Amino acid sequence: MSLEKEIDIILNECITQLKQNGCILYPTETVWGIGCDATNENAIEKIYQIKERTSEKSLIILVSSISMLKKYVPELSQNSITILETFPKPLTVIYPQVKGLAKNVHHADGSVAIRIIKNKFCEQLITAFEKPIVSTSANLSGQPTPLSFHSISQDILNRVDYIVNLPSFTGSGIPSTIAKFDDTNKLIIVRP
Repeated sequence: MSLEKEIDIILNECITQLKQNGCILYPTETVWGIGCDATNENAIEKIYQIKERTSEKSLIILVSSISMLKKYVPELSQNSITILETFPKPLTVIYPQVKGLAKNVHHADGSVAIRIIKNKFCEQLITAFEKPIVSTSANLSGQPTPLSFHSISQDILNRVDYIVNLPSFTGSGIPSTIAKFDDTNKLIIVRP
């Protein structure tokens, strides 16, 4: 079977799981992540349980494009869009106000961290699913972030509903830059 055909089968299974409140283990452009439908509170609660993490620690949300981002971030300036399109590495932006996402992905101050994915597999997945997905590193809370599929703990592997069978897919191993836009739409780096 060709890799393209195998990826189509995997994408279909991921979408089935996401639509059924499932949590998936999948590769991103940074690290392997645990994900679910970012609009589904029950699925998000499962991620907190899988990671043994408190809900006070917010989660990163992935979208596939600027147009998808605009559905959830009501006010996005042209300057912000230009920065998002040209930033040289994975960029997660904390937006103070969003709409349409589950309440339990919001930080206590109401903000949400969102990244436009720059990974072909994830972009295909989110585009086909037609909704944002959660992305949190595939580790128990407080444990080191696994840098490859083979370093993911058995606890995590046993707890997710579906594992993307592409163990050779690896990201950079470097978490994304985290930033926010100030009142003048200037990008302020929170974590390089």
